[in-house]
Amino acid sequence: MHVVTNRIRRGEKEYTATLLRRSYREDGKVKKETLANLSHLPAEAIDAIRRVLAGESLMSADDAFEIERSLPAGHVNAALIMARRLGLAELLDPRSSRDRDLCMAMIVSRVICPGSKLSTVRSLGQSTLASELGVEGVDEDDLYGLLADWGGLRDDGPGVEFACDEVDHRDEVAV
Repeated sequence: MHVVTNRIRRGEKEYTATLLRRSYREDGKVKKETLANLSHLPAEAIDAIRRVLAGESLMSADDAFEIERSLPAGHVNAALIMARRLGLAELLDPRSSRDRDLCMAMIVSRVICPGSKLSTVRSLGQSTLASELGVEGVDEDDLYGLLADWGGLRDDGPGVEFACDEVDHRDEVAV
């Protein structure tokens, strides 16, 4: 079997016919039998038929590639775009740093999927958030350490100053 494309001119017009044919011998002469008219098919389909008849094996894109890992990204991009429009990173720290990126990751993670620090660490590995912010491989100790640094609980951290006036047991704390 083979595919033949015939071009026929009638006056100024040119007609093309693409046919699937079979060749055989009868009484020592070569005969041709038309099995199907392929003219109505798109050029890609005709090319695929030609390639299969030539012995090439075709496969779909699904078979050619194996998806090893696919991470959801749409909700992460939406939350990060909104955080950037609000200037959240600059509000946390005007200078770019790993600590600022970790803090952004915690905040955006809480917006996307509220949970504990441990669940935040797990959720960072289940979306594109960690790679977007450059905080891959973070663990819960990093997050707790960041909170201790930024909360002023350590002497060597940047520290956010908390002012606690004399509280007369009415839960009045000035931040």
